[in-house]
Amino acid sequence: MKEGSGKICREEGDAAVETTSARSDKMTKYENMGPSRKFDPNFKGPIQNRSCTDILCCILFIIALLGYFAVGILAWSQGDPKKVIYPTDSRGQFCGQSGTPLEKKRLLFYFNILKCASPLVLLEFQCPTTQLCVEKCPDRYLTLVKAMSGNAEDQEYYSGFCKQEVDFAKLSTPEILRDDLCPAMLFPSKAFTRRCLPALEKRKGGVIVVGNVTTFTDDDNNKINASDLLEASKKSNYALEARQVAMRIFEDYTQSWHWILLGLVIAMVVSLIFIVLLRFLAGVMVWVMIVLVILVIGYGIFHCYMEYAALKGEPGADVTIRDLGLQTDFSVYLQIRQTWLAFMIILAIVEVVIILLLIFLRKRILIAIALIKEASRAIGHVMSAMFYPLLTFALLAVVIAYWAITAVFLSTSNEQIYKVKSKFNCSFAGQTCDPKTFNTSNTSMQCPDADCSFAFYGGETVYHRYLILFQFYNVFLFFWCANFVTALGQVTLSGAFASYYWAFKKPDDIPAFPIFSSLGRALRYHTGSLAFGSLILSLVQVIRVILEYLDHKLKAAQNKFAKFLLSCLKCCFWCLEKCIKFLNRNAYIMVAIYGKNFCSSARDAFFLLMRNIVRVAVLDKVTDFLLFLGKLLVVGIVGIFSFFFFSGRIKAAEDAAPSLNYYWVPILTVVVGAYLIAHGFFSVYAMCVDTLFLCFLEDLERNDGSTERPYFMSQNLLTLMKKSNDEPKSVD
Repeated sequence: MKEGSGKICREEGDAAVETTSARSDKMTKYENMGPSRKFDPNFKGPIQNRSCTDILCCILFIIALLGYFAVGILAWSQGDPKKVIYPTDSRGQFCGQSGTPLEKKRLLFYFNILKCASPLVLLEFQCPTTQLCVEKCPDRYLTLVKAMSGNAEDQEYYSGFCKQEVDFAKLSTPEILRDDLCPAMLFPSKAFTRRCLPALEKRKGGVIVVGNVTTFTDDDNNKINASDLLEASKKSNYALEARQVAMRIFEDYTQSWHWILLGLVIAMVVSLIFIVLLRFLAGVMVWVMIVLVILVIGYGIFHCYMEYAALKGEPGADVTIRDLGLQTDFSVYLQIRQTWLAFMIILAIVEVVIILLLIFLRKRILIAIALIKEASRAIGHVMSAMFYPLLTFALLAVVIAYWAITAVFLSTSNEQIYKVKSKFNCSFAGQTCDPKTFNTSNTSMQCPDADCSFAFYGGETVYHRYLILFQFYNVFLFFWCANFVTALGQVTLSGAFASYYWAFKKPDDIPAFPIFSSLGRALRYHTGSLAFGSLILSLVQVIRVILEYLDHKLKAAQNKFAKFLLSCLKCCFWCLEKCIKFLNRNAYIMVAIYGKNFCSSARDAFFLLMRNIVRVAVLDKVTDFLLFLGKLLVVGIVGIFSFFFFSGRIKAAEDAAPSLNYYWVPILTVVVGAYLIAHGFFSVYAMCVDTLFLCFLEDLERNDGSTERPYFMSQNLLTLMKKSNDEPKSVD
């Protein structure tokens, strides 16, 4: 008996030595990754007694917000959004503005539309010809010479397109043209975006005409073709096609907005149903979700193939996308086979990638399911967390609205700048002038043909000199505030879910109103830490915006090295932004639990993850992938339903479907909205999983399952990790 007892003792001693040696080796391995967490008998979850962190950054953020409000007030006092709404004549007056003499003159008329083909249009966004507010556009072709020699009716009609009341009996044609009082000719025109543009028509054979006329004589007695007017019309409104598409899209929204809202409500209901089912049937739902995603994408491949096969032999179906070029009617692309072939190949690649990932990660899916089940239980005990994304959406909407309104007021806060314009060589051409005193100035005497015309909006005051800085400040504060709102949500949710995990007896030890308590702690103690983390992220995002701007400007450049360097910088900063977002997310979890400053929390989170890098790669990322499949499923269900409805392929609802210019407009809106809604709900799950995962890693380092140091994780996680808590010893 004694011999057996001694053998057992020796075996236990050897095992203890081996365990101690293994722990020592592990500590040596990770000694450069920070010390492991030590057992603290007083630690029961998020620390209540904490102090303010990163106070300097908090003060800086408050000062920046006050400056942001000051910029907004300054912009609102200086800006005038009417400059965006109403066209402006050569005197800088708004056409059609109520309460002014031009109230009834809503349309803008160009004296010489040919001058709108000048590169100045693209540089100064202003056509270098006299512009006049008129009640209606010309509906006939008429020259000034013909009007002068014609009857009184022609003269009265022509005077409606002159600067002022012109006495055709006292002034000659050269005098009128010299003083730029009237245009040399009128073209039949149509109003588009409140501007009179020539009513061009294309006859058989590609001949372009304006009012049955193909050639004209301008004010310099030069013969011009109607095709020249086409080029000038395009330059006078270089966004003509884009605005036409925008008007059609707006019309589609007015016809389908109530159906779009219904689709978004369906997306919300599907997301809620999915989350409720996920709480009770996490394992089954994950496998069902995987199968359904594969089936949805498979159906997409099948549908694309059927459309591809149906177009075989159809006239024009074999035209390539490159030959077709850019078309404003996007439904044209659905009538060629190459479009459906491209869709089919893309969906097939996505299908193969998803299947391969599932095959290689099949052994880890069970672990991910356990984490999702634990997150489901946590959300079940903290149901108010499901409604927190509504607060985040509301705050982000306020930030976006303030930024957009301020940007509009800043961009319209310039003053009217007038410049000397002359047909001949004038030394004063291009210089600024004052239209009130121009006729009596030295410039008018030396250059009789010159005119003081409105050029663009600008200014010479201190405000206008620093206007570009105000615009940059507006963009930077937009990123900072948006990231701060996101960070506030992450800290609030992680604090609530950490309270759940570190409750030894669930749900009895969970504090009351964990969401409100966590939100209060975040705002009271950690505003500075949130501002610090969001500031770092905002700096990187602003740099990315600048790089995108430079890339847009250098597209036409021939320097391949500059393009390569810019592409490398864009890639590096994209990766840097992703890394900072990941580190910030985990740092905020540590801030919510321990109440330390941002740098200390980021360091602790980073070292904790590095000490468990294998678990991070396997558990956390697999769970993120499964939640992404959930979003994809919600978007797929709603997207397919909206496609069949708006394209009129549901016979029962064919009469209810609205008549649209582009049926992809409501479909795309519903799909994007469904993704945002699904992302809002699933982000709660993702934050819960990340928080529980970090707490789980802390639990493994702090405790060993003994009576004095029991694990806080649930029994399912204990079984999964092959751990157990010792039963308290009974006293005889």
